[in-house]
Amino acid sequence: MHSENITAILPRMRIHPDLATRMLTGFIRDSVAKAGMSRVVLGLSGGIDSAVSAYLSARALGAENVLALRMPYRSSAAESLRDAEAVIEDLGIPQRTLPVSAMAEPHFERSPGISRLRKGNVMARLRMILLYDQSMAWGGLVMGTSNKTEFLLGYSTIYGDSGVALHPIADLYKCQVRQLARHLGVPQPIIDKPPSADLWVGQTDEAELGFRYDAADQVLFLLVDERYTVDEAAAEGFDRAFVAKIWERVKANHYKRTMPNIAKLSKRSIGHDFLYLRDYTGRAGRL
Repeated sequence: MHSENITAILPRMRIHPDLATRMLTGFIRDSVAKAGMSRVVLGLSGGIDSAVSAYLSARALGAENVLALRMPYRSSAAESLRDAEAVIEDLGIPQRTLPVSAMAEPHFERSPGISRLRKGNVMARLRMILLYDQSMAWGGLVMGTSNKTEFLLGYSTIYGDSGVALHPIADLYKCQVRQLARHLGVPQPIIDKPPSADLWVGQTDEAELGFRYDAADQVLFLLVDERYTVDEAAAEGFDRAFVAKIWERVKANHYKRTMPNIAKLSKRSIGHDFLYLRDYTGRAGRL
């Protein structure tokens, strides 16, 4: 059976949207407060992921504490700007529009034959420059907008859309983001439109990946959450070659999901043994 026709796994992936909302808004409040801040900045693309992140942030911190940046390139779809504006108006959050064309074009002109993929990576990283600059000016953390499916597949840009301070929806598969979007009241046209990073005219995530999110979500859920082997996942009715392709992407892109590896020499190496802050007392309190 072809992988795209499989839907039996989706019911097992249903979330409790009210509980998820409470957990994620609590996560946002806690993360921002621990950084000594009360505000966040996020890139609002007009897509479902950034919209959900905006709705969660507004609930967690108050609309006045969420700054939305629209950062179009000259070929960005007008529809994306309109959809982002619908979220801004619905939530009543402050916003700024900072086009990246004038920043990107000089580099593109010096790079004859630059591919669309390279252009997309440049734009993603320029947008992160703007987000962190506005983070400094606004006094807020940079909010991530990537979901679990993208992270597992490596469909992200290092120091671009992955270079943020916190990730509220990165443990939700794409189909689960849609569930949460409906609960939060994200405008229906945003939920229904094909996912796109809007990197070039007509670009869609699924066309670039070569498969549908619903199919990838189900296979990833089996491989990652349920710890199935490739053969066990294929036995659920998925094409084995498709399952193997998904798993190879997960393994090959692991480096994108971790901080840069640090060679271990000492007893307390960052990223190996020293993994989190503690409330040090006694002798440790002098450090």
